Amino acid sequence: MTRFALISATALCLALPLHAQENDEDETGPSLMERGAQMFLEGIMREMEPAVNDLKGLAETMGPELRRFVEDMGPAFGELMGKIDDLNAYHPPEMLPNGDIILRRKTPKEPEAAPLLEEGEIEI
Repeated sequence: MTRFALISATALCLALPLHAQENDEDETGPSLMERGAQMFLEGIMREMEPAVNDLKGLAETMGPELRRFVEDMGPAFGELMGKIDDLNAYHPPEMLPNGDIILRRKTPKEPEAAPLLEEGEIEI
């Protein structure tokens, strides 16, 4: 029994400094997972930088044109939406063989006829 206690106490004393040393490393800097994630994101940003710059240039050249399009078409689109009412009242667009596109209005479901009651009966 004393041998078991002596071995347990020795193992416990040897493990304490090792555990304390791991905690000191964690507090001084990011963990390996954090550093790996940071390196991964930096690599993605480097790879995507040319595409982002191209997109930025496209937005700068297209911006005035899009703004003018919205100014011109905004009122017309609002007028069209006023005529359509609710889009849920229509079936999806269909293209006919001649190229025409039609929108069919959904017909409201007709209520089912109530069963006829004989004279003197009351529906509960």
